[in-house]
Amino acid sequence: MSYHAKLIKGGKIVIPAELRREFGFEEGDNLVFEKEGDRLVLKSEKQVLMEIRANVKALIKTPFTVDDFIAEKRAEAERE
Repeated sequence: MSYHAKLIKGGKIVIPAELRREFGFEEGDNLVFEKEGDRLVLKSEKQVLMEIRANVKALIKTPFTVDDFIAEKRAEAERE
């Protein structure tokens, strides 16, 4: 399905209400535009943060806590 919007004075775009409801966009939300090749992708800031968290979580192979980090740093300091 396609939707249409018009670019108005000041570079403003009105996102159709149906899409705002579907994607949970609310007044005052920060939105992020990402350029992907010749496409423009619109995401909520919340969605971008969820994607970043998922990517970081995928990079961590074993669970790692703050206590683990502190213990590792103390061990490094003792070796020096």
